[in-house]
Amino acid sequence: MEFSSHNRLEILRQAASQTNDIIVIGGGITGAGIALDAAARGLKVLLVEKNDFASGTSSRSTKLIHGGLRYLKQLDFKLVREVGKERAIAHRNAPHLVIPAKMLLPLIKGGSLKKNSARVALWVYEKLAGVKKEEGFRILTKQETLANEPLLNEELLSGSALYTEYRTDDARLTIEILKTAVALGARAVNYTEATGFIKDNGKITGINILEKLSEECFAMKAKVVINAAGPWVDELRGFDEIPTGKRLHLTKGVHIVVPFSSLALSQAVYMDAPDGRMIFAIPRDGVTYIGTTDTDYNGNKDLPLVNKEEAEYLVEAVNRIFPKSLLKISDIISSWAGLRPLIHEDGKAPSELSRKDELFFSKNGLISIAGGKLTGYRKMAERAVDKAAEILRKDFSMTIPLSNSASITLSGGNFSSISEIGEYVENQTGESKQIEATFAEIRSLVWKYGRNTEHIIGRGFDLWPELEDRNNILEKAEIRYCQEHEMAVFPSDFWIRRSSQLYFTPINLAAQFEKLAPFFYLYGDLTGEAARASEYSFLREVNNTMSFRG
Repeated sequence: MEFSSHNRLEILRQAASQTNDIIVIGGGITGAGIALDAAARGLKVLLVEKNDFASGTSSRSTKLIHGGLRYLKQLDFKLVREVGKERAIAHRNAPHLVIPAKMLLPLIKGGSLKKNSARVALWVYEKLAGVKKEEGFRILTKQETLANEPLLNEELLSGSALYTEYRTDDARLTIEILKTAVALGARAVNYTEATGFIKDNGKITGINILEKLSEECFAMKAKVVINAAGPWVDELRGFDEIPTGKRLHLTKGVHIVVPFSSLALSQAVYMDAPDGRMIFAIPRDGVTYIGTTDTDYNGNKDLPLVNKEEAEYLVEAVNRIFPKSLLKISDIISSWAGLRPLIHEDGKAPSELSRKDELFFSKNGLISIAGGKLTGYRKMAERAVDKAAEILRKDFSMTIPLSNSASITLSGGNFSSISEIGEYVENQTGESKQIEATFAEIRSLVWKYGRNTEHIIGRGFDLWPELEDRNNILEKAEIRYCQEHEMAVFPSDFWIRRSSQLYFTPINLAAQFEKLAPFFYLYGDLTGEAARASEYSFLREVNNTMSFRG
C-alpha cells in the first residue's frame, strides 16, 4: 500500500469497496500498534485518524521509553515487569529511535528514597525488568555525584543512583510503526473523522467517516471496530451506548524547554519535586527539557496548553535541586502539554492512578482500549487484537495466528547495534557530499529516519539539478520524503511531528517556515484559502508553545 499524502482518497475508496476485518479509530501510538499487530497476522486493516497521526498524546509525552521505576511505589510489580521487557523489545526493533541514556537519581534529605531503599528498589526493578548486566545501576557517594553533576544542591544531597533509561521521539516512533503496518498491507489515513457507527440488528458492522479536506463521506464496513482514540475514547463509546462502569480520567502533563546553557546537565536527572512528585530534566539536541506535572484536566482535549502556574512549578522544582542554575520563566524557549487517558478510580489523586491499560467491550461489539503507557503500546495492541481475533474466530470462522509483533523490525530500524548506526552516519555523509550535506545534517536524519535516510538523500540528488535555490537542499528532500512516504498533509505535520523541530529547535522556526512553506505547497494539495489556513494553524501552534506568558 502507498502512504503518500496524494493517495488518501484513493486509499479510502479502496477500503470502502470491501469489508475490512478490523477498523481502528485513532492514529496515536496505540492505534498504530494495533494496525501493525493486526496486519502482521494477515488481517485487512483500516486505520482512521481525525487529525494528524500522533497529534494528540503521542507527540506530547515525556519522550521516554522507561521501565516505570515509580510504579514500584504502588507495588505494581506486573506493570514494572511488562514495561521493562517491552522497553528492551522497543530498542531492539527501532534502535535509532529508542536509545539508551544514563539517568541520575539524586538522593536528597527528606526525599522519597535513601541509599539503602534506592539500592533495593533498583535491584527489584532491574530483576523484574530483565535489565542487561552492562546497563545495571550504581550507587554513587555525594562526592562522586557532584563530580558527575556539579550543579546539584550540595546542602540537600547525600548521594545518588545512576541507572539506564531509554529516550525516544514519540511522534516519530508512531509514524514508523504506521509505515511498517502499511508495508504489511494495512491502510491508514489521517484527517479522516469517524462520525458514527453502522449497525445491523444492533451489532456494529462498520463506521461512517468524513474525509475532512474534501468533505467526502464514506461508509466503511468492518467485522470488528476497535476504538483507540486516547482522550476521546469515551466520546466514541458514547456514539455506541452511554458508557457505564469504568470511565476515563484525563490528567495533564506539561513540559518546558530551556537552552542547554541555562541547565547544562551531564545526563538526564530524575528528581524529587517539593510536593513529593518526581520530575525529569533531560538534555537533548542543544536544549534541556523538564517535566512533568500530573493534574486533573477537563478542558479542550484538542488544545491543552501550559499555564504560568505549571511553568513556575517546574522552574521552582529545578531551582531547588539545581540552585546554581537560577532558572527563570524568561529562560523557557518552548513548552508542550499532553493528556493522559487514565482509568478513573474513586478517591485517588491523579498521580496515584494506575497506568495499566483497560479493554472495554460493548454489547454491540465495540472494542475500546484506554490507559497504559507509551512503553507498553505493543502489548496493549496485542491484547486488543487478541480480543478482536476471538470475535473473528467465533463469528466469522477465521483462522487468526498469534501475535508476532515482538520480532518485527520497524521501518528504518535494521541496525544490530548503536555502533552500526554511527558507521551508517559516516557512510551516508560520504555518499551525500555531492549535494553538500554535512555530517551534522546526516546524523540528525539518521536518528530520526534510520536507514530511510538514504531515500531522503536520494531525493536530494533528484532535486539538485531541478532547483535554482539549492539552500536547505536536504530539508527540502526531507519535506518531499514525508509528503510521499509519511502522509504529511499540512506544514505542521512536517515541522511538528515528522521532523520534531517545534519543541526542541523553535528559535527562528517561523522564519524558516516562511522560507520553506512555498516548497511544501509546490508538491502538496493545499492552495489558496486552504494554504493560508494551514499557515495560520502552524503559526498558532508556534505561539501556543509560549502560552504560559498569557
